[in-house]
Amino acid sequence: MARGGKGPADSPKDSTATPSPRSILPITPTPSKDRDVVKVNNANLIELKNALDDAIKRFLSRPDLFKQIHLHTDVRLALGWTSVIIAGSTAFYSYRLDFEQTKPVIWIGLIVYFILTSIQALYAYFVEGDIIFVGKRKTFDKRIVTERITLSSRTKPSTPENPPGYTLSLTYRRSTNAGKSLLGRGQTSESRPYTAFFDDEGVLDHDRFETWVGEIVGRAMEPEWQ
Repeated sequence: MARGGKGPADSPKDSTATPSPRSILPITPTPSKDRDVVKVNNANLIELKNALDDAIKRFLSRPDLFKQIHLHTDVRLALGWTSVIIAGSTAFYSYRLDFEQTKPVIWIGLIVYFILTSIQALYAYFVEGDIIFVGKRKTFDKRIVTERITLSSRTKPSTPENPPGYTLSLTYRRSTNAGKSLLGRGQTSESRPYTAFFDDEGVLDHDRFETWVGEIVGRAMEPEWQ
């Protein structure tokens, strides 16, 4: 930033500082050479939604945008694998020894298995819900700032007037001091018909979709700079 006189802001240190959060806008589509063709069955709403969910993850987890946080997936996998290991260990234990002798252990194993699988299902439904992407990045704006975005998606049912659509909701949080001091927040939601992003053959129009997603992210972040 040009200034009339010299001062601390003109020091060499500032010229190499990490860009401020504003530098991420506007968010441009991924170069065509860096992505593959995505083709799905236009009649299958699950395939359509999953294709767009995956496209968002690839797009927003680019090195110049956000680092994806896999907490929800890690929690579900940890609960799932733990329950499987307990079930397998209990079965092996009962196989090696007399059934009557291992009956108490089997009951304990079954109870723990059902508790863990129930927790996994409850976590996926009540905590993770429709969340498809959580990302964050650290920037420098006179201090270290952490930005975090959370995106959720769902299919909007068709009506006599409109075809089925893709609804994308986003929340944005900007904070410092390890997330303890909130600097700003934003949220937005928008729907578009699946036909806006897939042609008659079921091929995804990456440019159109990523431009739309970038606009939604920018709209959630922009108010903090107005």
